Amino acid sequence: MTDLSTRRLDIDALRALRAIAHHGTVTRAAEALGLTQSAVSHKIRRLESSLGTDLLSRRPGGPLFTAAGAELLDYAARILGLHDEALLSLSKTPLAGRLVLGLTEDTTCTDLARILGRFRRLHPQVSVRAQVRMSLTLRAQLERGEIDAAILQVFDHEVRPTDTVLLREDLHWVRHRDLPLPGAGPIPFLSFHDDCFYRHWAQDIGQDGGVTLETVFECASAAGIVAAVGAGLGVALLSTRHLRPEMEILGPPLPPPPGLSYVVRRARKLRNAALDTLVAEIAAEISRVGRLVLAG
Repeated sequence: MTDLSTRRLDIDALRALRAIAHHGTVTRAAEALGLTQSAVSHKIRRLESSLGTDLLSRRPGGPLFTAAGAELLDYAARILGLHDEALLSLSKTPLAGRLVLGLTEDTTCTDLARILGRFRRLHPQVSVRAQVRMSLTLRAQLERGEIDAAILQVFDHEVRPTDTVLLREDLHWVRHRDLPLPGAGPIPFLSFHDDCFYRHWAQDIGQDGGVTLETVFECASAAGIVAAVGAGLGVALLSTRHLRPEMEILGPPLPPPPGLSYVVRRARKLRNAALDTLVAEIAAEISRVGRLVLAG
């Protein structure tokens, strides 16, 4: 029988392992966690020594994790979830009330779904209603006080001091590599819905350089735009997370798009203890992992 008395799964090492999976490299994971690369490497090697097996493959061009490492990642997610939920449960204050939360399609992701699920388990007396809308629609709902908070996209220069920044990402003009662009005349444009601020920027500031866009495809879904780019229907604005190998990033004469931020934004109303707690839990998750991971 395997002797388990001297073997341990260190919580900090599991968190480092999960950060490596989220960010793709030890270096980026260390930056996100606010640690040195050597500190993260030391945590992983100490865990490997305790378990008696390699977790990272360390082969150039090979997979990031060994089979054992990939298997442990699944356990790590569950262990860390229970660990963090237990700590929150022991320190929670009684809450009651009702929250209406707005989300964009991009932010209905694994990390946020997990945090919302945990929040509802810890605070069963708080009713949370979530609705998925486009970012501009959510902004209008916030201004009208129809929702308590929203998790949405804004351009970097639009981030407010009161926003909680979840992550930052680049925005790109893209086309399929085999799509020829016209030498003169309008460029075929794959557009999101009217309530998408990408579209507004492209049609206004984005065309100041003399480029003319002709909308040939409209879709409210990021998956639909990705599919249209893959089919070679035209040029689109997509964030880094949605890039695919068959896509080519375009430069001039198209103007460089501004950077994106994903934020938690509150409505301008009286403070809400339940909302304060939810935002604090989201912010704490960012500090533990480095940033939230959104679905691609």
